Amino acid sequence: MAFEESKIRFKGSISPVITPFEEDESIDFKLFKRLIDWHIESGSHGISVTGTSGEPSSLTVEERELVMETAMKTVDGRVPFLPGTGSVNHRETLRLTKAAQEMGADGAMVIVPYYNKPNQQALYNHFKTVAKSVDIPIILYNIPGRTAVNLEVDTIARLAEDCPNIIGIKESNKDFEHVNRVLLKCGRDFNLYSGIELLCYPMLAIGGAGHISATANVAPRQVAEIYNAWAEGDVTRAQHMHFEMMPLNDVLFRDTNPAPVKAALGMMGKIKPVLRKPMELPSKEIQQEIRETLMQYALVL
Repeated sequence: MAFEESKIRFKGSISPVITPFEEDESIDFKLFKRLIDWHIESGSHGISVTGTSGEPSSLTVEERELVMETAMKTVDGRVPFLPGTGSVNHRETLRLTKAAQEMGADGAMVIVPYYNKPNQQALYNHFKTVAKSVDIPIILYNIPGRTAVNLEVDTIARLAEDCPNIIGIKESNKDFEHVNRVLLKCGRDFNLYSGIELLCYPMLAIGGAGHISATANVAPRQVAEIYNAWAEGDVTRAQHMHFEMMPLNDVLFRDTNPAPVKAALGMMGKIKPVLRKPMELPSKEIQQEIRETLMQYALVL
């Protein structure tokens, strides 16, 4: 029953908050706390950290645990907290997911292991082992553009059937037929979240639970409003917000996430625009395009 309640609670715009750095690439925890407060005050329905936007592969395991713990304390129960605990390394994933449970996180988001391209049976075994190691809800995270392997619908359905605490999936898969079949095979009460900005609204239309959108880092109020309008039955407004946000969505993916997002947040005065190597800020031309777009949304003067 607790997992069923989580399916209801974990709906809306769950912001995948970036990890801000100082000029020397150390973590700026002061700004990090401010960002989380800003997201919640702007209407975000949940907070996630150390997902793709949080540069987890550039953090040590100890740093990830500290970022998670800091976020957990800052959120302080105001909205659901669902940190990203996945890794290319199975044992690290177990450690981080167990740490999330121990610190009191509401659930955990676990990415498909990247780089090593496990087959579907290996993915099933990996996720089942992780899910069975904890008693908190698990959100799978499928992003084939980053991991080089797709978590197939049949594998997702097996996991949902065999692991009661696997309650949903973040789909950063542009194949809309795939995401439709996820709900068909896993059941309409399986929490489907869009990780593709241009599919946030369409996924709501087929029964999605919300979105975990990198754009929320820059415009948390507007991204949350897409879900709010839909939930209130104002389809026209939800559609309007969907198209209104497209230019911002487009410019924030002119380069690899979160480089454009961090450039934008720097222009907005929210953070120092620093990424850890090997990542760097976008070109001057892209940064100028970002600034011009932010001006259109009155996000910078």
